[in-house]
Parts: sequence; C-alpha cells; structure tokens
Amino acid sequence: MPKSNLLIRFLTALVGGPLILLLLYLGPPWGWLLFLLAASVVGAFELYGMTHPGDRIAQSLCVLFTIAVTLTLWQYGTNAKVLLTLIVLLPIASMFLVLLRLGDMQTAALRVAAGAFGPLYLGGGIAALTLLRRDAGPDGPGFVVLALMLSWFSDTGAYFAGRFLGKHKLYEAVSPKKTMEGAVGGLVFGAIGAVAGHFFYLRSLPLVDALVLAVVAGAAGQAGDLGESLLKRSVGVKDSGGIVPGHGGILDRVDALLVTGVCTYLYVVWMR
Repeated sequence: MPKSNLLIRFLTALVGGPLILLLLYLGPPWGWLLFLLAASVVGAFELYGMTHPGDRIAQSLCVLFTIAVTLTLWQYGTNAKVLLTLIVLLPIASMFLVLLRLGDMQTAALRVAAGAFGPLYLGGGIAALTLLRRDAGPDGPGFVVLALMLSWFSDTGAYFAGRFLGKHKLYEAVSPKKTMEGAVGGLVFGAIGAVAGHFFYLRSLPLVDALVLAVVAGAAGQAGDLGESLLKRSVGVKDSGGIVPGHGGILDRVDALLVTGVCTYLYVVWMR
C-alpha cells in the first residue's frame, strides 16, 4: 500500500473514530441504529451495484430488503414466527424481483441468490451491531468496541505482518496479496484488542472468553474479508466504492466487521 494511502487511512480513522465512539457511548440506541442504517444503505448500493449492475430499480428494492431485515431484527429479533417468515420470504421475493427485472439471462441465477443472501448478510450483520449496543446492558457499547477491535485490529495486524514477514500466500486465487503470516499477525493483534477489553473497556468479559472469541471471531472475520474479495473479483472490481477516503467503499471497511459483530452478538446471546 502506498505511504500516501496509508496516511489517508490513518487520518480518516483519526477523525471518524472519536465521532463513532461518542455516538456509541453517549448517544441513544436508536441513534446508533440510524447511523448504522445510513451506512448500510451506502454499503447495500455498493453490493447490489456489483450483483445487479445497471438496474437501479432492482438495486433500490434490494436495498429496501436489507433495511427491512435490520429493522425486523431490531423490532422482532426474539420472535421465532417473524424470523421464520423473514427467512422463507426473502428467496421468494428475490426470485419474483428477477422475474420482473429479467435483464441478462446469464446473470439471473446470481441475482436471485444475491437478492436473498445480501439482505441477510448485510442487514443481519448491521442488526447484530445495533442489538449489541441495545441489548447487552451497560456493557453494550463495550461489546461493540470489542467487535470493532476484532475486525480493525486484525486488519491492521494482518497488513503489517504481511508486509514485513509475509512469504506464503493465504488464498492467492481470491486475494493475491494476503499471506499466512499476515493472517497470524491479524489474530495476534485481534487477541491484543480482546485482552485490552478484559482489562480496560469491557471488564466483565472473562480473559479466557476474550481470547477464545478473539481467535474464533478473528479468524471468521478474516474469512469474511476473503468472502468480499471473492465477490469483487468475480465481478471484476477492485473496490466496492470510494466513499471512505483511503479505504474504498463501506463494504471494504465492514466486510470483516459484519462477521465479528455477528460472532460477538452470538456470544452475548448464548454465553452470558
């Protein structure tokens, strides 16, 4: 990565990070929801711009599907009937949408699958981050920060470990620059962020749980990063967008976070 791009990334994080923390700790849960919904709309247009190219109507409807998933989980996240209805209706709605907006027959199956998967992937991941803030009690903001740490610390560790120590390709067909050494460095940095949580910003989190979560969620987050790279490579784009200076698109910044957020939320639901 060029030094100028690295500097832009640093300055973006320096400005955006404190603002996000202020909203997370001092703002109401619904304020956090609105912030993430706004980000998810941008990310959703990036996602469906790749899977439904040139069809603004289909893209917009898929964005609405994504918002609907987030709001449904926010309002009815513990209602099994509502969740079952959501899961079984999404594939049907996506299929009907493609029938109405047929376009290129060669990409019809991809668009049907994307219209069902995308709302659950993006809308569900965003919902997990909103529910962490709202439903984890006084520790809610801390758990969101933990999910951020497991994503962004891992990304930083992977970058520097890969740059200075990387020799063995991790998954060259999907992401040629990622290395095994970088992946290990990402897990180490993620573990540092989780241990910091135990001692500083999330004292109720047991140290053993922090380390296990760092390994499981950190590894899953790296897989999420690879998954987004797979999608971009399959449609021939380098970045999902360019809205975040030095970082690309929203999806490029939250690909791992969507996964670490879900893992952290599931930990709170099942283990606390």
